[in-house]
Amino acid sequence: MRHPYGVRARLSLSPQAYARVATVALVALAVIVLTGAAVRLSGSGLGCPDWPKCYGRTFAPLETHAVIEYTNRLLSGLVGLTSVAAAVLAFLRRPFRSDLALLAALLPLGVLAQAVLGGVTVREHLRPGFVMAHFGLSMLILVAAVALAWRARYEPGARPRATDRLATWAVRALLPLGALTIFVGTAATAAGPHAGGMAGQKINRLDFRGTGTLDWAIHQHARIAALMGLAAVAVWVLLRRRRAGQELRRAVAVLLGLLALQGVIGFVQYALRLPAEIVWVHVVVASLAWMALLWCVAAAGRLAPRALVDRPDRLPLETVRS
Repeated sequence: MRHPYGVRARLSLSPQAYARVATVALVALAVIVLTGAAVRLSGSGLGCPDWPKCYGRTFAPLETHAVIEYTNRLLSGLVGLTSVAAAVLAFLRRPFRSDLALLAALLPLGVLAQAVLGGVTVREHLRPGFVMAHFGLSMLILVAAVALAWRARYEPGARPRATDRLATWAVRALLPLGALTIFVGTAATAAGPHAGGMAGQKINRLDFRGTGTLDWAIHQHARIAALMGLAAVAVWVLLRRRRAGQELRRAVAVLLGLLALQGVIGFVQYALRLPAEIVWVHVVVASLAWMALLWCVAAAGRLAPRALVDRPDRLPLETVRS
């Protein structure tokens, strides 16, 4: 007779335990985005001008910018281990779910791609396109991490399918607008005084409009961000009128709060001529707003097939209750 506490049983992971693992991976990936921003805003982007070593050494020399940059690399390694753990443990979760395993596998692949892209960015002396791509890839990795953490919380079929197509698509429409807002924001940063290098280093900044590039990018970013805020308000009003679920309305309310805070921070940093500390806070809130937006899309849920919505008598019970 097989012992119930064999090796396989000891190595298995409950759904609740794996949900915690996925959440830890999400938090770690969010933190490394913020430390990476701190490296750039402190002027330490070329603190270690080579990669993967630092000035040809295994350990960074005792110089502030070198230590800051190298510490971020070490933290990236720890985040990579966390992502690998999430991917491996997905195969030990019982019951096994292929959707979670696929999402979890994207995390270490994304971290590896970040490491390679980071190395190329350093070797290219922080060219704007590479720096912007580096941050953009971070946002894409967070998409997978949020999806993993969200889906790990629920078993298949536990959440009802959405039947309000207008409300669901209105929430989804915020996602590309949010991505555009972040992209233009990275362009503004790439054109600004915090391009990543310390004083005296030659750094290539975004200058497709000459000396007016920064001002142009800032104003475009402000316009798109304002449009994003108005669209989010409109979606929130729509959800209230259509009596959307409480979790979805709460997610959109959190997003609205972060967008409002981001607007205040953006105005303050512009008025104070972009001090690095406030720019970093701006990046922090932008990352939180992006994750809140992903939460909104997840909470909006998957749509029930139109044919079933037209025939309520054929809808599964949990869908009818929504």
